[in-house]
Amino acid sequence: MIVLFLAVQAEAQINRSAIKKNNKRIGSFRGKANTFGKNKSYSAIGFSVNALNYYGDLAPRPSRVSTDISFTRPGFGLSFMHRFGPRYTVQAQMMMGTLKGSDAESADKNDANNGVYRYKRNLSFKNPIKELSVVAILDLFKNDGNYIARVKWTPYVFVGIAGFLHQPKAQAPATGLDGTALPEAGKWVNLRPLGTEGQYSTLQDGDANKGIKPYGLFQVAIPFGLGARLRLTETLDLWADIGFRYTFTDYLDDVSKNYVDLGALQSDLARAMSYRTNELGLATSTHSYVGRDGKTYTVEAGYGEENQYNNRGSKNDRDIYMVTSIRLTYIIGATYHKAKFR
Repeated sequence: MIVLFLAVQAEAQINRSAIKKNNKRIGSFRGKANTFGKNKSYSAIGFSVNALNYYGDLAPRPSRVSTDISFTRPGFGLSFMHRFGPRYTVQAQMMMGTLKGSDAESADKNDANNGVYRYKRNLSFKNPIKELSVVAILDLFKNDGNYIARVKWTPYVFVGIAGFLHQPKAQAPATGLDGTALPEAGKWVNLRPLGTEGQYSTLQDGDANKGIKPYGLFQVAIPFGLGARLRLTETLDLWADIGFRYTFTDYLDDVSKNYVDLGALQSDLARAMSYRTNELGLATSTHSYVGRDGKTYTVEAGYGEENQYNNRGSKNDRDIYMVTSIRLTYIIGATYHKAKFR
C-alpha cells in the first residue's frame, strides 16, 4: 500500500510539472511557428488628425527651416496599411489640409537684412492640399510574433512618394492699383489663372521671367520622417509622427521669380495681386514708370517693376510642407497559424 501510494503521488507530481511546463509554453508563445508566414502579416485601417506647416518664399526668414507656427492649419487623413514582416509596413494614405503664409503677419519689419523686404512685399496665400501618398515604414524594434504579440511600442522611420493637388489663393484688395473698386474685393481668388509673374503675358527678350510657363496644380513630393507607435489594445495602435514633404514646385505660394512690368499683366486683378506693397501705405521710396500698356504705375523701388534685381521670390528653392500626425489604427483581417506545442 505504501508503494502504491508513493507511485500515485509521483505520477501526480509529474502531471503537475507537465501542466506547468505546457502553460509556460503557451504564455510565452509569440507566433514563431513560421519564420515568415501569414502569422506575421496583417492589415490595418487608420484615421489621423494632422497639423500642416509651410516652408517657402513667404516664410518669416529665408532659412529653409523657417516657418510661422501661428499659421499651423489642421488636416485629416484616412489610411490603409499592410504589415509584411518583423519590421516592414507599407501605408497608403489620403490626406486633406491647408497651407498658409503672409508677409505682413510673419516678417519682422525691424529686421533690416530680410524682414523689411518681406514685410514690404506684403504677399499672402492659402492653399488647400489633397494628397495621396504611399510610404514604406521601418520599425526600429523587431517583432517576430503575430499581431497579438506585437511589441508594446516602437520608434520608426518612413519614406515614400506622394502626389497632391493644390490651388493657391489670396484675398483680393478693395481696389486695383489705379484706385478703381475691384468686383472681387474681399474674396479669395485663385492665383494661378492670373499669371502674377507673367505666365500668360507676352514678355520681351531680356525680361527676367522670359519663357515662364504656368505651374501645374498636380505635383509630386517625397514624404519622409520619423515617429513612434504605441500598442493600446489587441487590435488598436496609436501612432505619432513628424514628416516633411519635399516638393518639386516653387509655387505652393504662387511666388517664385521676379516682378514683371505691371502693364504686361492681363487684368486689373492680376496687377493688384502681383504687386501689393501699395496696400501698406508706406510710400518711403516710390517712383513712377510707364508700363507696356501705356499706363503710369507708381511703385516702391525694388517692387512691381521689370528688373533683373527685383526679386518677388527665390527661384532656386523648392517649397516644403510639414505634416505632424496623430493616427489611430485598427487591425483588420489578422491571420496567424495555429500554434503547435510539443
